[in-house]
Amino acid sequence: MKKIFLSLALVSLTFAAAQKKEIANAVKAVESNDFAGANSQIAAAEGVMGGQTHLLEPALLEQYYYAKGLALLKTGKPTEGAAFLAKINDLGKSKIYTGKDGKNKVYFVGKAAADASGINGLKEENFVPTTSDKLAIAINPLVQLSNKAAIDAYNQKNFAVSGAKFRESYNLLKAAGQINGQLLYNSSLSYVYAKDNEKALEGFSELINSGYTGVQTTYTAKEKATGKSIDLDKATWETLKKSPDYSDFKTEVSPSIEGELYETYASILVEAGKFDDAIAFTEKSLKKFPTSVRLAELQSHSYYKAGKTAEFAASLKSYLSKNPNDATSWYNLGVLQSKDPAQKSEAESAFRKAIELDSKMTNAYQNLAYLMMGDDDITISEYDSLRKAGKVDEANKVMDARRERFKSAIPVVEKWHQAHPDNLDAVTLLKGMYQTTRNEAKQKEFKAKEDALKAKAK
Repeated sequence: MKKIFLSLALVSLTFAAAQKKEIANAVKAVESNDFAGANSQIAAAEGVMGGQTHLLEPALLEQYYYAKGLALLKTGKPTEGAAFLAKINDLGKSKIYTGKDGKNKVYFVGKAAADASGINGLKEENFVPTTSDKLAIAINPLVQLSNKAAIDAYNQKNFAVSGAKFRESYNLLKAAGQINGQLLYNSSLSYVYAKDNEKALEGFSELINSGYTGVQTTYTAKEKATGKSIDLDKATWETLKKSPDYSDFKTEVSPSIEGELYETYASILVEAGKFDDAIAFTEKSLKKFPTSVRLAELQSHSYYKAGKTAEFAASLKSYLSKNPNDATSWYNLGVLQSKDPAQKSEAESAFRKAIELDSKMTNAYQNLAYLMMGDDDITISEYDSLRKAGKVDEANKVMDARRERFKSAIPVVEKWHQAHPDNLDAVTLLKGMYQTTRNEAKQKEFKAKEDALKAKAK
């Protein structure tokens, strides 16, 4: 047993040494423009690694990302290369959680990865990347090309390409230590237009989790010689304040788009059919943006699609408290309430409110009328049972009550008919209602209208 244990330890050490050697050789190769050699060394290191990057200490992991990212960049795979180089920035921004998973020392980048490992007692450390300056030199010219390609593709409505190129530009700058949320926003929005929900969700999620708000300060000054206003970075703007050649120093702060980011992310979840995710996200988001009508609307829709009726009704009421002029939501609330006999009065009010806001809403008229008329199948069945039992007076009372309900509903159906004179359902219903209420003249009038509409439809 002791011999086997030592053998395993030696194999593990050999692997670690091989990784360091191969990654170091890959770095040397990429910096000498030997990209074939770099890719060969990286492939060898990955073969040993088996995807377990958490076994690499941060300094070695940085070198791996550096070599692989640059090799991909220089061999015609800029998007993939930029993504690897951007991971270097994450190494510096995230906490590193270190410990052991038995015999191996482990290094998890970020709390989420540490928590997912299930390893207890991990220590929190910081890491400072060393390759940022070298990357800046290699990356700067590529950023300009990538961003131009993104803008050109966007203007040509080639949104899949612009999404990838804006993301590439973002990752390249991120690798050099500069976070430009606007580029990631451009990428995410491009993917929305390209109907690529997964990539759009990925981008907006990253923006939201990073706390991006879109707030930017623009610094401008006027050149006295030309009279033109020019944009400046803050440091130059401050310096030029001392120069007599410039005047009209101004700053302008753009508004926050954070609420818009949350709303867009939620709408993409709904569009993608991820209703449970949308429910969880909107519940959290409405605590941050309690007055957002759009988030409340998306939450209601998600409850409905997920089949959560009680939650749907509650969210509709919350939504209508913020946006009381939405006829469709009043109608939907009426439909839900009409299923509960105890809420009949509330359902009638909801349908009437929908009609008040939208006098053409056929479904609201129809549902309100049938709600007021009651369940006619049950009524007729009750009447027949009483007649068979010889309870004639009670049976007649059932029919009298039915006629009164029909009379009360007739004005609603008349308004429906006025709003839609050619609606056969409204005409047929009125014919039957007038027959039930013993108004023969009206019954004949609507029988003639019914026949005319049927003939017209042939």
